[in-house]
Amino acid sequence: MFGNFFKPKNLDRERVPPGQVLTEKFPVLTYGPTPSVRPEEVKLEIKGQVEAAKTLGWQDLLALPQSDLTADFHCVTRWSKLDVKWCGIRVPDLMQQVRLRPEAQAVLVHCYGGYTTNLSLEDFLRAENILAHTLFGQPLPREHGGPLRLVVPHLYAWKSAKWVRGFEFLDKEELGFWEVNGYHRRGDPWKEERFSD
Repeated sequence: MFGNFFKPKNLDRERVPPGQVLTEKFPVLTYGPTPSVRPEEVKLEIKGQVEAAKTLGWQDLLALPQSDLTADFHCVTRWSKLDVKWCGIRVPDLMQQVRLRPEAQAVLVHCYGGYTTNLSLEDFLRAENILAHTLFGQPLPREHGGPLRLVVPHLYAWKSAKWVRGFEFLDKEELGFWEVNGYHRRGDPWKEERFSD
């Protein structure tokens, strides 16, 4: 009867990658100034190795299927937060709007403020990835990437880019901001892929 109510902490620890510590807070870490973008100003550009480039505005995004995601969140600075609740557009639903060329191998995520991060196509297209506009039932706060951020829960949080403004599909990998500056090209927390070799 009480099996799910009292959750032993050691079960939580099994969800925490090596070198990480649990936090109840949701720390805010950002390089550079925090952009200020209103939802109605969002223009999501999809370009590169696609049959036709496309730009989606805020209302276009809200017209797509909306999904909830509860996932653990792991920062390369060694904190983890469990059961973060997001709502938004799952990447596979977004990609129903796009036809990739056969040459597409990777994506470079572009953000307001100039930040970029790279993902392989395999990592980007996973079913659990979401373009989030809601956090714990409230509009995504600016400091957490609002109005729109990518959430890639299976990789370290720097891959979950804040203030997303576009996806550029590439025929080969191109490193993003932190990757050029010494972070690992992929960032799997279970393998502790924090920094490049």
